[in-house]
Amino acid sequence: MGSDRNNYDKIGHVAQGFIPAILAREVFLRNRVLQPGYWCQFLSVCFVLALSAFYELIEWWVAIWTGEDAEAFLGTQGYIWDTQSDMFMALLGGISALVVLTHWHNKQLASLIKK
Repeated sequence: MGSDRNNYDKIGHVAQGFIPAILAREVFLRNRVLQPGYWCQFLSVCFVLALSAFYELIEWWVAIWTGEDAEAFLGTQGYIWDTQSDMFMALLGGISALVVLTHWHNKQLASLIKK
């Protein structure tokens, strides 16, 4: 990509948002916690952000627990905003999943209800 940093992990963080967003939506709708709509979408994205924040906290706790240099362990590569950009990539992944898959997901759920 022409960058000094290895941004390959950003793909993983997009997936860290994309996959849980649809899983959260599935759980919300199948258990009738929420109806399809804005609140379901919003809370699915909130779940993604909470999961991503928790993952970043685990990385930090492991760095403290092992006594390793946090920058070496976390792979920030000298980028002070690495944690925030990782969470932003998860946010983009979650929003992308909901934009791309919501219509199809609603159709799939409707066909299950008919059976």
